Amino acid sequence: MGAALRRIQLGSALSAFGLGFTVPYLYVYVAQVRELGAGTAGVVLAVFAMAALAVLPFTGRALDRRGPLPVLIAASVLAAVGACALGLANGVTSAVLSAAVLGAGTAVMQPALATMLVWCSGAATRTRAFATQFFLQNLGLGIGGLVGGQLVDVDRPSSFTVLFLIEAAMFLVLGVVAATVRMPKGPSLGAEVPSGNAQPRAGLRALLSHGAMVQLCVLGFVIFFACYGQFESGLAAYGTEAAGIDPSTLGVALAANTAVIVVAQFVVLRLVERRRRSRVIALTGVIWAFAWIVAGYAGLGHGSQTMATAAMISTYALFGLGEAMLSPTVAPLVADLAPENMVGRYNSAFALVKQLALAVGPAVGGPMGAALHGPYIVTFVLFSLGISVLALRLGRALAPVQDRPSIAGAPSRVVAVSLPENGSAAPVPDAVAVPPTGR
Repeated sequence: MGAALRRIQLGSALSAFGLGFTVPYLYVYVAQVRELGAGTAGVVLAVFAMAALAVLPFTGRALDRRGPLPVLIAASVLAAVGACALGLANGVTSAVLSAAVLGAGTAVMQPALATMLVWCSGAATRTRAFATQFFLQNLGLGIGGLVGGQLVDVDRPSSFTVLFLIEAAMFLVLGVVAATVRMPKGPSLGAEVPSGNAQPRAGLRALLSHGAMVQLCVLGFVIFFACYGQFESGLAAYGTEAAGIDPSTLGVALAANTAVIVVAQFVVLRLVERRRRSRVIALTGVIWAFAWIVAGYAGLGHGSQTMATAAMISTYALFGLGEAMLSPTVAPLVADLAPENMVGRYNSAFALVKQLALAVGPAVGGPMGAALHGPYIVTFVLFSLGISVLALRLGRALAPVQDRPSIAGAPSRVVAVSLPENGSAAPVPDAVAVPPTGR
């Protein structure tokens, strides 16, 4: 990696480290520490995700016109303000508003970081650059969660305030590191954007006319709803209420999730690089269905407390294996589907779908995980199997080189075969994609 790319990866990892301090404990913090109840905790988690719905529609155009660097710096400052405010919030209104600010900042950071990765990497290194970012972000999340678990005390609200202040400091570090990066004049995307009548129309209508991208967005929604949308809400509530695990164990479980990613990421990358992306994603759905069954045993199996704790930790670990399989498949696929003049819009559209799933996921999963333990497990076993069905269906809509890029000469580079209906037949260069991280 060049110096610019190394700094971007470092800043991304440090911001994830700060985020890991609060992600596993947000539900417990709002519901128990601030004594605002499970319903309010679900609303706060939903607002945290829904804030992205207000900002992401404008993010893609800003990234294309202004460049990713100023967008990232502004987003990091906004996220730092939100983290500080949430750490000091002691009422429903202040908690909801703080979560909205924090959610908006972190939502914009994701596509901005992805765009910077594209600008600072080449076609041959881009897929592994995103895999490395996913690896480092999850390493930061896991270490942050593990350290945070040793600091939190539900009887001392000030201990949670310290966590949020550390998170804010890490966001500011990301902004400072990003400001020192010497960005190239523009991304190395290959052919220039077609001009005149040959230039494909850019906009929401053009994206919606792209059948493969629409199917990928539907698949992405289910992926984020059934996994990431449950980490901080439904699965945490289920673990503490049904399985009876200690809140600090959530940090250990998240660390197990990260450990699997750290150990397996590049091994998995070697295994999946030459296989069909759709089948790899389908296998992820099967693995996650089994993970939910293991979680069901933890809360419904009437085993010992030790066995329940081990089962919950194993659930997070199995999710990590699936995530390691998604990072080199879903993110590059978004890239390969995007026409050159819609790079930012495709990137932001997929991020918007992700955030919508993260908004709906906690609102549905939080109350179910806390009260409807059996239906909660059955529901998400079915959603995980739905991932497999949708992935195989998407594979039939992709060109062979999109589903299995190893048959082409270069990684993450395809010819125009699945463009919006009014797109040109010019080659489609590499494009930015949002990796499934940013939990």
